[in-house]
Amino acid sequence: MTGVATAQRVEFRTSPSDYRHWRLVTDGPVATLTMDVAEDAGLVEGYELKLNSYDLGVDIELYDAVQRLRFEHPEVRAVVVTSGKDKIFCAGANIGMLAASSHSWKVNFCKFTNETRNGIEDATAHSGQTYLAALSGTASGGGYELALACEHIMLVDDRSSTVSLPELPLLGVLPGTGGLTRVVDKRHVRRDLADYFATRAEGVNGKKAVAWKLVDELVPRPQWDATVQARAAELAGRSPQRDGPGLALTLLEKSRTADEVGYRYVTAALDHVGRSVAITVRGPQQDAPAGPAGLHEQGAEFWTLALTRELDDLILDLRTNEPELGTWVFRTEGDAHRVLAHDALLLAHRDDWLANEILLYLKRTLKRLDVTSRSLLALVEPGSCFAGSLLELALAADRSYQLAGVFEDLDPDAEPAAIIAGGLNFGPLPMGNGLTRLQTRFLDDAAAVDAVRARAGEPLSAEDAAALGLVTFTPDDIDWDDEVRIAIEERSSFSPDALTGLEANYRFAGPETIETKIFGRLSAWQNWIFYRPNASGPDGALRQFGTGRRADFDRKRV
Repeated sequence: MTGVATAQRVEFRTSPSDYRHWRLVTDGPVATLTMDVAEDAGLVEGYELKLNSYDLGVDIELYDAVQRLRFEHPEVRAVVVTSGKDKIFCAGANIGMLAASSHSWKVNFCKFTNETRNGIEDATAHSGQTYLAALSGTASGGGYELALACEHIMLVDDRSSTVSLPELPLLGVLPGTGGLTRVVDKRHVRRDLADYFATRAEGVNGKKAVAWKLVDELVPRPQWDATVQARAAELAGRSPQRDGPGLALTLLEKSRTADEVGYRYVTAALDHVGRSVAITVRGPQQDAPAGPAGLHEQGAEFWTLALTRELDDLILDLRTNEPELGTWVFRTEGDAHRVLAHDALLLAHRDDWLANEILLYLKRTLKRLDVTSRSLLALVEPGSCFAGSLLELALAADRSYQLAGVFEDLDPDAEPAAIIAGGLNFGPLPMGNGLTRLQTRFLDDAAAVDAVRARAGEPLSAEDAAALGLVTFTPDDIDWDDEVRIAIEERSSFSPDALTGLEANYRFAGPETIETKIFGRLSAWQNWIFYRPNASGPDGALRQFGTGRRADFDRKRV
């Protein structure tokens, strides 16, 4: 937020007892998430969150609620998302907030909101928690996009409630959280009807909304509560049952200064002069438990879950609070075989709800890293544990460097730097394009992936890793410091905008999916549109909204 958001650090850790905008209630197999936004509780000053409009603070709570439902309430099989306000579901992203925000704030806000919507769809698809949008009033813009992330959409039939995507006619921008994509790709609305819908500020209601597939059913207000309850029970009955008590997601322990972010397994040193972050990820300090009973006993302390929570929080913290630190350098340290043992436990017991949920969370967090607009480098040194799940960090990097041998002056007797491929590298952790990072790396080259698979579990020296195509460069100890230093300094000297475009194009080779459309096509266009004076200039639509004056558009098509 211009002059405000940059002066305060945004915190993503929260809990239901601290929610200002949402109420989460569970009743056996059905949970209800009620959106009741506090108008005077914006994340920063300068706007009111009227009509259940939202800002980043509202969505941080929603993200937390979705996570808690997956881990703390495995008994829940249907989630009703509804409104606590009369005749309004959600008016979407707060326009005052968007108009006053810096470009980077708007883009990061949309990105995080997109990831939360994707998490809702992931919960429906893989966690047996089917989301139902109960639109008891009008759903506009981002409010309708929230509904689109749900599996089933109900709209009250009161002759006034509508669904709409009014961003283009009213604000000169696009629906920022996947609305255009989900309307046609997910709900299969005809292109011509979708075009009309997205240019009609007042939206569509009633039977037409059902006929056009914009909603699934229309319910008269007198039958509303009973029908929502019946539909939620029906959806819960279709979802697979998950046995066992839930797992409490206790408050993540974290230390934060201007120069360092610290957790138990992750530390980030912030170099504001060099505009980079040195991130160290530590492997497990203990052996993996023998079976799922031990996994449940350890709970939130289980290494993979604890690490994933820390990495997730760090990515969000750095993305939002440190936009000028454009290069992230990953190192790991620890016992690679312990990493692989924790991976193997999760793989062997994917039919256990908690093991499955941890893998899904790791998948989502690595996807969050993939779409982060930062240069990613990985350094493989003696003592590293880039193995299995942690090898994914190196495979996600734009470049990776593996030391050939050891640092002769420091520890000539050390084990040479090595990486190890494991089971998690061959399927359970796909990117947004639906492919693994290995498949994306070796696009349409199954033989290259098979060659890596043939040596899974084997420590690979720099020479072997380079021969398999798993690392970019393999300097020896004489050249190591200079090559790494030059790579980081060079990266920091380039245009951040050009780097973002370069990285996004290279990271998502292969097929286009709903996710890659949202984070690639949509994000690229929205990024550009947010910069344009037609939207964000002094006479642009975002600035003029609510003033009674029309925007002054530059009519040239570019």
